[in-house]
Amino acid sequence: MPTDAPTGGAIPSAAGTAGAPDAAPTSSELLSVVASRELAGRRTVFAGIGLPTLAASLAHLTVAPGLEIVYESGVCGAHPSHLPETIADAVLITGAEAVLSMPALFGYVLQGGHIDVGFLGAAQIDRYGNLNSSVIGDWRSPRVRLPGSGGAVEVMANSREVFVVMRRHDPRSFVAELDFCTSPGPDRALAEGIAPRGAGVTRVITDLGILARSGPGEELALVAVHPGVTVEQVRAATGWDLRTAAEVAVIEPPSEAELRLLREDVDPGRVYLR
Repeated sequence: MPTDAPTGGAIPSAAGTAGAPDAAPTSSELLSVVASRELAGRRTVFAGIGLPTLAASLAHLTVAPGLEIVYESGVCGAHPSHLPETIADAVLITGAEAVLSMPALFGYVLQGGHIDVGFLGAAQIDRYGNLNSSVIGDWRSPRVRLPGSGGAVEVMANSREVFVVMRRHDPRSFVAELDFCTSPGPDRALAEGIAPRGAGVTRVITDLGILARSGPGEELALVAVHPGVTVEQVRAATGWDLRTAAEVAVIEPPSEAELRLLREDVDPGRVYLR
């Protein structure tokens, strides 16, 4: 596989709507807007609280009006009047298409192959999209103990693809070797004799750019950078020898229209925007 090209799949969309933002976007706004654009053409998304909720909600108002948002609490087709503060927030229930039990959600929706995109976060990610959200340091005596998997293993294994939003792009988060593998991607699962349903991590959105892969056997490759960010800067911030696309796109900054929707319609109370 050549080191100067992405490993299959189309380069992610780097264009937004026309117009310059009337105020510089924060990191949360930047990541939310870019992640929302990647949901164009998707039908169902398994979204966590925080940036995934912001991205999915914005996509529903822009590039994916038919998007169905599913939450780990069992709420499917949520239409909240305002942003939920937790996955169990009662605001998710009102107007929802369905509320399922945990066995039904994971057994029928996720394992049934009905999720196009699963959103996950992590403390560490490696070149194949394996994720660590359990410990930093040695398992027996960790420097930091993290929340762990939750439903992330099932989301990774059963979503058609997974998007990861990382607030921090540096060698401590983008590592050559995970301290612990919480959520194995398809490559690691296949090596253990397990055949996952989906492609694993296909997009990683960070404050430096977008990394992408199309499926098993491929490494994440840099396909787009934010304005003012260089390829060398991203490679230096990555803990492995990062591959790059033959042509690395420059991501269009958040537009005035996108920022206005995010600030005034999606999260006017600044629940997650910061």
